[in-house]
Formats: sequence, structure tokens, C-alpha cells
Amino acid sequence: MIRIVTKKRLALLEADTRAAFERARQAAEAAGKASARHAVELFDVTGRAERAESAAAEAGALLSGALEELGAAEEELLLKDIERRRLREELVEALLPTRQVFVLVHYGTPWMVYHSREDAYADTATHGAPADAAWGPVRTFWADAEWLLSAFTYDPAARGFRGSLTPVAEPVGGTA
Repeated sequence: MIRIVTKKRLALLEADTRAAFERARQAAEAAGKASARHAVELFDVTGRAERAESAAAEAGALLSGALEELGAAEEELLLKDIERRRLREELVEALLPTRQVFVLVHYGTPWMVYHSREDAYADTATHGAPADAAWGPVRTFWADAEWLLSAFTYDPAARGFRGSLTPVAEPVGGTA
């Protein structure tokens, strides 16, 4: 088929083509501007995300350190509570009327205090007292005895301890 194209028709086609090219240029320009805006926004969002990630990592490290310190503080508090309870039990035991302490005396000077007779016997040899010493009443003054193990009993009326081991009186002139 053959078609005859007139000048007028050709001018209209050229005008339509120019208009289409102008619309395409405007659309490309708008797309370029939108792409540039999106690139800037993407760059800003990426920067904010990186800063948020960095802040989150720093906060995580601080939180981890704080949790470690909290754990150590809780452990220390638990140990102090255990020690407090132990000391309270010792205090209660010390205030019982039948409670005794044993004092190792060296030439009249208190040398060491023990909670039980067994502890005293086990430890006296480390201080120079004979390990096989027979502990009993003193026949001389305390200051004259090289080693002396003296028991003290708690007296609630006096709110303190009283010595329960006293020197044995020597007979005077054959009478005692």
C-alpha cells in the first residue's frame, strides 16, 4: 500500500515528534532529579544507620561492663552477707552462758585465744608450747608459768568472761 504524505501531515508528525522528545527530556530530567534526591536520602539514611549501629555497639559494651560489675558486686554482697551471718552466729555463741574461750598464756601474757579446747591443743605447739603438755591447774603464779592454758566462761551477769582456772593453793604450814 502506498500512502501519500502531505507537507501538512509531515509538519504535524514532526511537531508530534518534537513534543514527544520534549516530554521524554522533561521526564528524564525529572527522573534524574528524583534519582539524585533518592541518592542523597539513601546516603543520609545509611549514615544514620551506621551511627545508630555504632551507638548500639557502644551501648552494648557499656551494658556488658555494667552487668559484669553488677555480677561482681552481687557476689561481693553475697560474701559479705555470709560473713555477717557467720559473725552473728559467733556473737550469739559467745553470749551463751556455757560458752568458753581458751587463752594460751606465756609468762602471764595472753598469747592466743581459741574457741575450743581442741583448737587450743592443736595449735599450742606452733607457739612453742610442748605438744604433749598436760594442761591443768597452775601450782605457781601465772607469771611464773612458761605456758598456761586458761579457760574463761561467759558470765551474763557481768556481761563478760571470767577465768575458770585459778592457781592451786599451796598448803601453808601443812594445812590447806
